[in-house]
Amino acid sequence: MDALRNLKKLANFILYILGRRPDEFGLVPDNQGFVKIKSLLSAVNEEEGFKYVRRFHIDDIISSLPDFPLETADSLIRVKNFHNLPKQAIAVNPPKLLYACVRKKAYPFVLEKGIHPAGGEKVLLSSTEEMAEKIGKRFDHSPVLLTVHVRKAIDAGVLFYTSGELYCSDIIPPSCFTGPPPPKQKEESKPADKHEESTSKTMPGSYILNIGLDEEKKRRTQLQREKKEIGWKKERKRASRIKY
Repeated sequence: MDALRNLKKLANFILYILGRRPDEFGLVPDNQGFVKIKSLLSAVNEEEGFKYVRRFHIDDIISSLPDFPLETADSLIRVKNFHNLPKQAIAVNPPKLLYACVRKKAYPFVLEKGIHPAGGEKVLLSSTEEMAEKIGKRFDHSPVLLTVHVRKAIDAGVLFYTSGELYCSDIIPPSCFTGPPPPKQKEESKPADKHEESTSKTMPGSYILNIGLDEEKKRRTQLQREKKEIGWKKERKRASRIKY
């Protein structure tokens, strides 16, 4: 009984998110009212008391509460009465500044090519840094926060759309946003000087193969053997001449 009660509680919470205020949770439904289930789960898991929620819980809602006004299509989910949701419209009087986050690894590319949609139809923007960082941390633990200069972007031909308290755009050109300095690239190591390599001293305990030294050692050893053999033969010959 408790499991069913908890499932209904979760279902009502998701219904509020998708049917009333998706923008409050950093979500922008498409024209058919759908959002990605993965994005919904990220938003739900941020809320206290719902960090446990996984995909199978949503499947349980659909199968256990057949009359509940939620429906899924592959990796998407929406409320059945999505027509009541506010439609995306061109922003008439957007804020002077908007904020967006990008992946840290993608930042050098973004500086060169601009901000492009990351896994969605449009670039998602917020009027507050807090919401932008909240959304950004869903795809990167340390996202890079960028400040979009709206007037400059509009002058460059960019259209901004509203979706509740959120904003979106097709692309933000490189000249229309600012951010932290780009990460420093590692300096390429210079090739070692051949002369220094040949004259470098060996460290204690190291071994360097030197063919010339090995040949010289063998030659000296062979000479010592030959000298011993000659001396032994002379000694034996001298001993044979001694009369007892």
